[in-house]
Amino acid sequence: MIYATCEMKPSSKIDADKPQVTGQVLFRQYYSYGRLEAIFYLDGFPLDNNQSGRAIHIHELGDLSNGCDATGGHYNPFRVNHPRHPGDFGNFFPKEGKIRKYKTNLFATMFGPYSIMGRSVVIHEQEDDMGKGNNKASLENGNAGKRLACCVIGICNKNLWEEKLSDVTDKKKRGLNKRAQNQV
Repeated sequence: MIYATCEMKPSSKIDADKPQVTGQVLFRQYYSYGRLEAIFYLDGFPLDNNQSGRAIHIHELGDLSNGCDATGGHYNPFRVNHPRHPGDFGNFFPKEGKIRKYKTNLFATMFGPYSIMGRSVVIHEQEDDMGKGNNKASLENGNAGKRLACCVIGICNKNLWEEKLSDVTDKKKRGLNKRAQNQV
């Protein structure tokens, strides 16, 4: 089993009135043939629950020297159209200013020649059109807009994963319990 973390920081290139996103994206993968899992544990979004989704993608470079603008394009080792890049994680919808999401069976890997280690995760200003925008940019990046925040993926121990996973999954259990109580 290998674990990785990405410590999210707001881009130095965004305007002060834009969301200042912080937090972590955590990864776990059973040795090379296992599917990648991820926890998205992010704060700093507007408190309004009616906002549009935010696209989250892996970008090709782990270079944060120019805010998030030096991270390059989407990581696309197979030269396929968006949204079939290994790090196209889709849209996330913040609730109460936060994203708390656990995703399994992801296409990206932390092993071998197509590893995401040392690459970046970028949170975009807008929703991903999932390649349906009828223009070239849609097939490259989903027309997801400016880069709000980013981080570099690096190896870590299991402690952070275990702490955040229980927090994310406990909230789901509490939500299920509330729904069950309301039906009684």
